Amino acid sequence: MFAKFSSVFAAAAILTAAFFGARTAQAQDASPGLADQLKSQYKIAKVGMDSTGWSVTEPGTVLVIQKGGILGVPPANLAIATATFKDGELHGPNGVTVAMVAKVSRQLTIGEKVYIFKMDLNAKSDKISLFIIECDACNNAQQPAAYKALLVFQFPKGYLDKADASQVQDVISQVLAPDSSSGSNDQQQAPQQQQPAQSQQPATSQPDSAPTTVQIGQSIDQVKAVLGTPEKVFDVGKKQIFVYKDVKITFVDGKVSDVQ
Repeated sequence: MFAKFSSVFAAAAILTAAFFGARTAQAQDASPGLADQLKSQYKIAKVGMDSTGWSVTEPGTVLVIQKGGILGVPPANLAIATATFKDGELHGPNGVTVAMVAKVSRQLTIGEKVYIFKMDLNAKSDKISLFIIECDACNNAQQPAAYKALLVFQFPKGYLDKADASQVQDVISQVLAPDSSSGSNDQQQAPQQQQPAQSQQPATSQPDSAPTTVQIGQSIDQVKAVLGTPEKVFDVGKKQIFVYKDVKITFVDGKVSDVQ
């Protein structure tokens, strides 16, 4: 039984690649027009990791959960629970996934507020996948946790080839509705420093400062400056994977392309 769950866990980990750090909607064989329209409607949050753990480094559009059945897991968890919305019904993750994450997961309740931190469109399979993470500040969380989850919207065959953004938004809003309680969608503010223009450092000096979070596009040296020497290193073609205790970093051509 242990071997069975281990293999399932490994498969789930592979399928959950490229979660954190994505800021723009990515289209996989989807209409560029539809992707651009959705990108303009949903600001994608930016998530990074520093010495204190995972955090939202740049807020996005705040959305409110409208249906139960979404199972959240901690941000550092390699596996992720998938809920699927199809034909007007939200179906929670399967029993194997639920059992696999039972000790670390919790249900995200109706009314909780979340961000989208990645959006994938696939016209061939008529799916839109939204990777979401809780907005702790919006939910007045006493102990920040920011659980993550995956929502897959399954549309009828050929739907995304003809649909416009408003039609897709109508479907998404049945599960994730825009937050109307505030005039601003960006409620969880990332740390910012206000400085007079004359005291700001020239742009040319910025590369010399050490980074404090791991983000998409950073170099190997910048990642090491934040997290130190990795426990393991894997070279897979053009990719290089650094494995730390609680996180896995993937580099392509020496730049961060994925953080798990």
